[in-house]
Parts: sequence; C-alpha cells; structure tokens
Amino acid sequence: MTESNNFRYKPQNKKIMKNTLALYARQMLILCVNLYSIRVVLNVLGVEEYGIYSVVAGVVTLSSFLPGTLASATQRFFSFALANDDKQNLNIAFSVNFALYCIIALIAFLGLESVGLWFVGEYLKIPHQLFDTALNLYHLTVLTFIAGVFTSPFIAIMVAHEDMHLYAYASICEALMKLGVVYVLIYLPWNKLELYGILLLIVSILNAIIYITICCSKYSECQFRKFYWDKKLLREVLDFTGWTLFGQVTNVVRNQAITILLNQMFNPGVVAAKTIATTVAGQVIVFANNLNTGLYPPIIKSYAANEKEEMFSLIFNGSKLTFFLMWIFTLPMLIEMDVILHIWLKTPPAEAVVFTQLALIETLIVSLSLPIATAARAPGRMKVYELTLGIVQIAIFPVSWLVLKVGYDASWVFWVAIAANLLMFIMRLFIVKALIELSLRRFFSTVIFPVLSVTLLSVLLSLTIKQFMPDGLKFSIIMTVLSFVIVAISIYFLGLDADGRCKIRRVAINLLNHWVK
Repeated sequence: MTESNNFRYKPQNKKIMKNTLALYARQMLILCVNLYSIRVVLNVLGVEEYGIYSVVAGVVTLSSFLPGTLASATQRFFSFALANDDKQNLNIAFSVNFALYCIIALIAFLGLESVGLWFVGEYLKIPHQLFDTALNLYHLTVLTFIAGVFTSPFIAIMVAHEDMHLYAYASICEALMKLGVVYVLIYLPWNKLELYGILLLIVSILNAIIYITICCSKYSECQFRKFYWDKKLLREVLDFTGWTLFGQVTNVVRNQAITILLNQMFNPGVVAAKTIATTVAGQVIVFANNLNTGLYPPIIKSYAANEKEEMFSLIFNGSKLTFFLMWIFTLPMLIEMDVILHIWLKTPPAEAVVFTQLALIETLIVSLSLPIATAARAPGRMKVYELTLGIVQIAIFPVSWLVLKVGYDASWVFWVAIAANLLMFIMRLFIVKALIELSLRRFFSTVIFPVLSVTLLSVLLSLTIKQFMPDGLKFSIIMTVLSFVIVAISIYFLGLDADGRCKIRRVAINLLNHWVK
C-alpha cells in the first residue's frame, strides 16, 4: 500500500477529516466575527486608543504562552494515557496538570500585578490624559488572562479526546459573546477603553464556565471527586513543560518586545498597523492550527503505539495539506491586500498593507512547520529542540533593534522575522530527524517539492494576470476569484499525487450525484 493510501484508509484519518471540517466551520464564523469586531472597535476607540490597548494588553500577552504551553503538555500526557487505555494514569495526569495550572496562575497573577504593573507605569509611552485608563485596562486584562489559564486544561482534555465538535460549539459561543461586546461598546456611554476591558473579562469568565461545565459532565477524570498525585509524573510534566515554556517565552517575548520597540521608536499608528497585521495573520493561521489540532492526538498516539509509518504519513500529509489550506486563502489576500483593508477598516493605518502582507508570508512558513513541531513533542525530549529554536527567536529582537537603529523603516522587523523562520524551519527538520528518525529525503520529495511547485506556478500566473487587470473594486473581486481558482488547480495537478486526485474526483462525483438527486 502506498503512503497516500495508508493515509486515506485508516479509520482515524476519517476522524481527522471530520474534526478538521468541524473546526473549519467554526473558524469561518469566528473569522467573520473577529474581523468585523476589529473594524468596529478600531472605529469606536480610534487609532490612538486602539494602539494603547494593543501595547498595554501586549504586556499581559507576554504571559500568554503559559496556558498554551501547559495545554500542550497536558494533551501529550492525556494522549499517551488514552492510547494505552490507561484510566488510572488519565486521572493522575489530569490532577497533576490541574494543580500545576493553579500554581502557575497564582505566580502569573503576582508577577503581572507587580513587575508588569511597574513596567506599564514606568516605561510604556502613554498619553498623560489616558494614563489612569491604561492602568485600569491593564488590571482587567490580567484578570482576563487568569480566566484563560483555568480554561486551558479543559480545552486540552477535550482535544485529547478528539471531541472537536464540542470544542467548535464552545468556540462559537465565545465568538458570539465577543460579537455582543462590539454592540454593547457602541451604545453604552462609558469610557470606551475601560468598558472594552470589562466586557472582555466577562466573556473570558463565561467561556471558562462553559468549558468546565462540559468537561465535568462528560469526562470522568474531570469530576474532582478524588485528587490523584504522582511525583514521577510531575517531574516528567515539569521537564517537558519547562523546556516548552522556554520556547514559548522566546516566541512571545520577541513578538511583544517588537510591539514595544515600535511603540518607543514610532507613533501609535505604526503600533496599530502592526497589531492589525498580526491579527489578520493570526486569524489566517488558525486555519492551519485547526488541521494541526486534529493531527496532534493521532500523531502522539501513533508514536506511543510505536506505529512510526502511520506517524510519518500523518506528518508528511499534514505538513503539505496545512500549507495548501493556508495558501489557497493567502495568495488572493496578498495580491489584493490594499483593497481588502480599505473595505474592512475604511481608513487603515498607512503601514498596515505592507505589514499584513509580510506577516502573512511569515505565517505561511510557520504553517508548514506545525505538524513537525507536533512530532517533536512526541518523544518528550524537548531540551535541544526548544533551546536551539529559542536562541534564534531571541535573536530576532536585537537584530530588529539594530536594523531600525541604523535607519531602516518599520517593515524590516517583519523581514527579520521571515528570515529567522526560514532558518528555524531548516533547523527544526534536522532536530526532528534525530528525535524520531524522520526521513528528510521523503519529506522533501513528498512535501517541499509539491509546495514549491504550487507556490511558484500560482504566483507567476496570478501576478501576470494582475498586470493586465484594470483598477477598481469589480476587477479586484475578479482577481481574487481568479487567484483562488489558480491555486486550487495548481494544488490539484502539482500538489496532489494520483491517489489524492482520484479521491478528489470521487468526492466531487458523489456530491454532484447528491445534488442532482
């Protein structure tokens, strides 16, 4: 059986596809809500206050790696227990991890309300008339973050059980609540910046209640009837989490440090443009994260069951499909970004178009790496992986500072990040090769060559057509559709193998027959 056949017919791969579709449907709604919300919030707050919110919340976001990193560790240990059908170990894993979450939440709260508060008061460039409001907003953002910490273990257990439909429903509820925040923000006559912080805190608390209620009613390990403890497991979790924390710290610190750097060297409009760019890129890469979320448990479970060929198949196909699912949306956005931002925001900050285009290029590189990063976590030996990549992440900030100091414009912080991510992608491949015996030759022939072929052909054809396309909204829409079609055709003929194309044809024929009937 060929590798592609192996990927196609395994029962768990059908579940991966179903989970991915559920997450995509959820993300389409969330994307619409978030993009609309940003437009309204930017208009209500104004560029200056939105920039202040971004930089103040960014200090708290320096700690945002905590729930995500802990959730990553939790999912790994949950997936191992589920793969081995070990109920006792599952109960112990949940108890140990939840206790760790509580400790981390307390430490984070104390640190943010001491060192973080001091930093906001002493070093951030905030207009005098908005200083008190910014401090109140900071306190509200800290509490919002803490509520998110307590939500994360329950999201992790839900994902480990591969109940993506429940995750999708809960996420949709959160998105609808945030949509409600937008309408309340418009009509209530309070201080808009503080009101925005209060409403986001309320949403975060309600979101935590939803996840806790679902998990406690569905999963026996979340019942809290008995507390389990295991020092050996705690040491394993701490070792795994400690190095993963280091990697996430370097990533978050460099992102938020760049925001603060732009705040110090440029006007609030540049910070707002950077926030818009990272927000758009973040919303787009969620599509890639959705597929990777569906891949995470089966990759870990395949490694735990010593089914290496199945794991390699998931990695190869996952990397390629993740990139393609990103590229089919990203290329039209790259080509028509100016029109998109003006329709969306009406009057976006001057640098927003270039910033967003560069941020999307960076996320494309990251998307290709997501299944590889998941595979790196399977053995649990994170020291070399996180230390090596973390050093490169840390280097992005001083290099960006140096580039800006010698006189280059603000967009160069994105170019530095793109170069660093290319380097990290290559390093990640070699490290994972050593960890799980990944074949680089198979990865390049199965993933890299099809990806480069699709990318080069679709860019060349789209830009050629763009040169002959007149200006105007109508022609921008036509160009967007054409580039989407070009990418889809390129993926079909160059990105998929014969088995993949055969499966696409069968699905299309079945859908056509269903519609005809």
